[in-house]
Amino acid sequence: MQPSELPTGEQQVDEDAQGLPFPVVREVGLLAPFEWLAKGAADLASHPGASIFYGVCFAFMGLLLSTVFSHAYHLTSGLVCGFLLLGPFVSLGLYDLSRQREAGRPTVLAHSLTAGQHNAGAIGVFAVVLIIIFLVWARASLVVFALFYTSEMPSMARFVEQIVGLENIEFLMAYAFVGFIFASLVFGASVVAIPLMLDRRQDAVTSMLASLIALGHNPGPMLIWALLIVLLTVAGFTTFFLGLIVLMPLIGHATWHAYRALVEPLPERPEPD
Repeated sequence: MQPSELPTGEQQVDEDAQGLPFPVVREVGLLAPFEWLAKGAADLASHPGASIFYGVCFAFMGLLLSTVFSHAYHLTSGLVCGFLLLGPFVSLGLYDLSRQREAGRPTVLAHSLTAGQHNAGAIGVFAVVLIIIFLVWARASLVVFALFYTSEMPSMARFVEQIVGLENIEFLMAYAFVGFIFASLVFGASVVAIPLMLDRRQDAVTSMLASLIALGHNPGPMLIWALLIVLLTVAGFTTFFLGLIVLMPLIGHATWHAYRALVEPLPERPEPD
């Protein structure tokens, strides 16, 4: 489909220090996310060793978060945000591997490990924004618990029993609503943000705005893409994190192709360093 030009006001968010124009966002088909996954699977198959390295990092991260969760289950929502927060940065190397393959170059793990250094400032700003969201999310989770458990916190076993038995349904609805709001915010701000910062060395604010605009122009495909990410991530967690070793690299590579589909390339896009 034809690209959608950004509104005048958003174009005036301005060009970055390198004189890059504000990204032009395209509309994609409803089933485009499945195409991104197929392309991501092709990337994974072409350089499994390098991709699996990042998958192991994700599995370790999931195990670490799970260990914390077992001692602080009331922070579940915030810990989910923590996984969403760290995910895009761990995936940065996966984006670079896909970019190397796209450029017809041999995929080199060492190159992907330092891929973000050329735009570390913008990526750092983006990290700060996500950390702030994480802290607010964690605080909101505690507030919800405090509102519904005024005397003392139930044990882990009792809490799981309440969840499974759908007891205290008001709490479940409030907790899920808060989690949905913050997860949507993180997803909306990061759909194409880091690939954009990696590929064009775009500034953080422009990259986040482009992500939000991509979400606004493609609500249907983005909903499907978000659901696929959630389903694949949950599948990885339910296999004692072993599934994350393959599924997270798949999502990472597919995210690169989502960026390519959603953002119009520059007329003369520079090749990777």
